[in-house]
Amino acid sequence: MITRLAHVCIGATDLAATERFYVDSLGMAVAFEFFRGDQRIGFYLKAGDSTFIEVFAERENPNFERPIIKHFCLQVEDLGAAVGKLQRAGVDVSAMKLGGDGAWQAWITDPSGVRIELMQYGDDSSQFSGEKVTLD
Repeated sequence: MITRLAHVCIGATDLAATERFYVDSLGMAVAFEFFRGDQRIGFYLKAGDSTFIEVFAERENPNFERPIIKHFCLQVEDLGAAVGKLQRAGVDVSAMKLGGDGAWQAWITDPSGVRIELMQYGDDSSQFSGEKVTLD
């Protein structure tokens, strides 16, 4: 059912400094960016093949209620089949929805409260096209 770790989502209290660290210091590349209106609020970093680090700006310093690591995402080949299997196993799973990046997603939570995104990429997903994503 699971094919790979798709991404880890982290918060950044200084978006520009975080980008410089990952791009300039670690040699990673920005895959695409997130905008709300004209404001850049985040970006994806390439971490090899179809694995990424997703970064979103944080307005406040992290704490237990607002962790700096937001969730991790597992890539699946067939999201509908994965959701069905989880439902049959009694796991509470969200409805599937098409994200702003053109990838299908559903959400589950592990017994300790860790949020897990399940994602099925499409051919035109921003992860492959590099197209920026504008969120409402």
